[in-house]
Amino acid sequence: MRPRPSTSSTRPPRGVVLLALLLALGLAGIAALAAVDVWAVSRQHEREQQLLFAGEQYRQALRHYYFGAPAGMPRVFPDTLADLLDDTRFPVPVHHLRRLYADPMTAGGEWGVLRVADRIVGVYSLSEQAPLKKAGFTGANATALFGDAVTYRDWVFAVQLQRGMLPRARGTPGATDGRTPQSSSSDARQPS
Repeated sequence: MRPRPSTSSTRPPRGVVLLALLLALGLAGIAALAAVDVWAVSRQHEREQQLLFAGEQYRQALRHYYFGAPAGMPRVFPDTLADLLDDTRFPVPVHHLRRLYADPMTAGGEWGVLRVADRIVGVYSLSEQAPLKKAGFTGANATALFGDAVTYRDWVFAVQLQRGMLPRARGTPGATDGRTPQSSSSDARQPS
């Protein structure tokens, strides 16, 4: 009969196995945190793109509303965002916007409304979060100094009839020249 080999010489000590297991769990936790960070940045970038799209839709609709006044009527901006859906200045209502878009950056989806003489000339996000995008803006957004924005609230999607007609003050869109930004809680609806 052969003697049995001692088990203590062929197995690693239990403390080493436990240490290796704890190290593996720690590395897995760090990898999971990194994945969550990547997902959060990706999600914010996606919401930024939605904000740029929706804001541009509102800017174009406001512009069409203003320049699309019926013959013989003065050009004016709408009183509410809902007026962009059904422009009743015509015998058959005109739709300048297919639907009211929600602000993708805020939980409630409400927009801030930039008014001049009680008429809506633009919209902006109510989010105080800092934007990721700082460059590469196109069209009206390139000339609106979106790259200098501190928060999404500084991204004002307004109609400019003349260069520099709607200047904005840092932190409070439209605060110059007596204009007051107003929340559109009654004007904004969730997208259908």
